[in-house]
Parts: sequence; C-alpha cells; structure tokens
Amino acid sequence: MSKTLHIVAFDVPYPPVYGGVIDVFYKIKALHKLGIAIYLHTFEYGKGTQTALEKYCVKTYYYPRKSFLKSFFSIHPFIVQSRSNKNLITNLQVVKAPILFEGLHTTHALLKNSFKGQKKFVRTHNIEHVYYKGLSNSSSSLFKKIFYGIEAFKLKKYERILSTAEGILTISPFEQQYFSTQYETPCEYIPVFHGNSTVRDANSSKKQVLYHGDLRLSDNIKAALYLIAVYKNTAVQFIIASSCKNKKVLQEINKHANCEFISIKNATQITTLINESQVNALVTFQKTGIKLKLINALYNGNFVITNRLMVEDTGLENSCEIAENKRQFLSKTKALLDTPFSLKDRTLRSADLSSFHTETSAKKLIDFIFKL
Repeated sequence: MSKTLHIVAFDVPYPPVYGGVIDVFYKIKALHKLGIAIYLHTFEYGKGTQTALEKYCVKTYYYPRKSFLKSFFSIHPFIVQSRSNKNLITNLQVVKAPILFEGLHTTHALLKNSFKGQKKFVRTHNIEHVYYKGLSNSSSSLFKKIFYGIEAFKLKKYERILSTAEGILTISPFEQQYFSTQYETPCEYIPVFHGNSTVRDANSSKKQVLYHGDLRLSDNIKAALYLIAVYKNTAVQFIIASSCKNKKVLQEINKHANCEFISIKNATQITTLINESQVNALVTFQKTGIKLKLINALYNGNFVITNRLMVEDTGLENSCEIAENKRQFLSKTKALLDTPFSLKDRTLRSADLSSFHTETSAKKLIDFIFKL
C-alpha cells in the first residue's frame, strides 16, 4: 500500500523557474517516483492551473492569495496572512495523512487547527526573519526597507509556530544548527531538491560571464548591479539573465556595450546559458539557505566565481573560486576565461556534489516523515 502525503506549497510549483519552487517541484517529482501518493495544495497568484502537475499528484487544490491591504495590517507576517484559507484546512482533513508545509509562508492553518491524527512537518526554506532583515538592508527603496523590516520583526515572533509541528526539515547545515538549537522539535537536514543528476560536460563555446537570478529580490538586484560595476568598461562579455526585468538593472546594462540582458522563458534556456558560459559569476550579500543558482551552475557550467557568503557551510567551497571584492572578481575572471576546465576539475566537483542527489534526499525525507 502506498504512503500518502499532503504538500502545501507557497506558489504553484510549475514551471520551476526560481529557487523555492524548484525545490518543491523536484521534491514532488522524486517522491512520486518513489511511490508516494501526493495531494498538492498550492496558492495561485498569476501562474494559473498547471496540468503538468497532474502527472505527479493524485489531486491538486488551488487557493487564491489574499491582497496586500487585507494582509499587511495583521499581527501575523504578510507572507503568512496572505495565504490563510479556510478551505485549505477542510481539504487537508479529508484525507488523513501527514502534512508537509513548504516554508513558514504556508503555516497559517497551524494557528487554526491541530490536525488531530495527522503529523505536521515544516520545510524551512530560510531563517525567514534573518532573510527579510537582509532584504531590508539590501533594498534601495524606502518603502521596501520599511516593509521588509516590519516583516522581519513579525516573522521572528511568528517562527514559534514551528514548535507545534512534529518535525522540521531544514535546507542547509547552517539552518539545521539554528533550528535544532532553537526548538525541541526534531530537525532533519534534507538537501535541496533540483533537476540535475550528473555534472555535465559544458560546451563553453563562448568566452562570456553569466549572472542569473530572480530580479524581483533586492539581494539579487544588488548583486547584479555589483557585477555590472565589476565588468563595465572591460573587454569581458557579461550577461545577466532573469525571468523578470528590473528597471535600474536594465538602465545600467544599457550604458555599457559589453553588458547584455537576456529574458528567461524556461528552465532549458537558463541551463543552456550556464552550459555555454566559461564563467558563472554569483554573489550574495546575506547568508541564507542554499542558493539553487549555485547548484545549477556547478552541475551545468564550467568555472564558478562567488563570494564566501554564497558557499560558506555548504561543502561546495572547493568547487568555486572565491572573490571578496571587485578587483578579485575581475582578476579571476580574466585568468579563467582562457583556462580549460579539465576532467580532473569535473571529477572533484562531482565528489563535492555527491550529497546533493535528489533521489537520496527524497528517501531521507520519507524516512523522517513516516518513521518519526
């Protein structure tokens, strides 16, 4: 008899075009492959229904996300209150099975119902109050600074909801250490889920540098502007790729002939860009979770240059070139553009990535949820 699991997702997990939904989608796909019957509950605010999910889920429920005005003035965080829904609670109780809440975002139901007879688990995608404090610090918009700051304050208080769950599934060793010391709730580190299986032999047909990221996020906007400042007025061909546009980033790109923006339409497109770029440059200004863009770059590209905050405590430090300032980024880039990525380099990278196999993570998740 197959095991059954409810998964509550903060966004429709298809297409898998940014970090959080990549983890959710490939988790669903891996669990389905291992015979888990999945009832997916997801909040929809722009993507519409996705028939591709029907292949992996017994049933998919869609819920509307509440408006800003209806959610912001709550005592609870906006990302939580805007995903409150009575029908979600009802539907979760129809089939008596464990519930996996994806992120604090989806846990409003735990305030309203104890779900007697059903075990509850929360997949933490970040230490959210730390993450939102970082967004506040990175933002150049006064409104966003205030909004993110208030959200960080609310999230720090709200985080105690985790004590009502039977288990916490953390996404990085750094967060495992934090949550396991903050709460008596059992914690298990489950590495991030993704669509890669082996380290690819990159084409590297173009001596170009690529940065890719979600330009709706202030940390990524800041990173993009930082890297434009590194490569502007040089002979280096620099590309920024994203599924969304940012006015300030585009304005800076348009000032420099060697800089280009590419709009991403699907996951295949970004994989191709990573694969054909000799260097993938990545930078972050806050240490949170694990960056899926780093995992994708390591599986699909050649050289990766990043700052220490991006890789610290991931076990992937040896697979990257570390640069801590603009001069180091440019110096290492110039050296690597003409350096062959050898079989030895690829073998060592494969060893470093061995703990990030999605099937292994899925088996670990099943053991934690169904044997706890």
